[in-house]
Amino acid sequence: MDLKQIHELIKIINKSNIGEISIEDKDGKVTIKQKEDAPVTVAAPVHQVYTATAAPAPVAAPAPSTPASAAPAAPKADNFITIKSPMIGTFYRRPAPDKPLLADVGTEVSPGKVVCIIEAMKLFNEIESEVKGTIVKVLVEDASPVEYDQPLFLVEPA
Repeated sequence: MDLKQIHELIKIINKSNIGEISIEDKDGKVTIKQKEDAPVTVAAPVHQVYTATAAPAPVAAPAPSTPASAAPAAPKADNFITIKSPMIGTFYRRPAPDKPLLADVGTEVSPGKVVCIIEAMKLFNEIESEVKGTIVKVLVEDASPVEYDQPLFLVEPA
């Protein structure tokens, strides 16, 4: 069973009242369980690359003030582009615990640059930027769950 078929099954399960389904073929076994807050899927590990979509960021409320020496002043929020999650999963800022951050505040990004990893169904998916610019804010804590279309980064376009 390939990844597209698994994604289609997840969509069908999400739209139905089915609580759990298990499918087994020559390549392995997939079990999809529906919970109240999000579906949980188990599958064999495969390395995939997804491209995050970019959309204009909504105007945000002003952040609490910080000392001038702690962080540079950021431009107005309406100038930012948002990199959003293309899937449900767990957000990681590093490719491995002992590796450096993929992207942080001040990191220059360009189309195709990997900015984070999202683990979904035991698959570690590299999320790539579709915009060129500088990351001005990371909106998600490392190792926390994310939803589809959830904002991950604010980018000041170059």
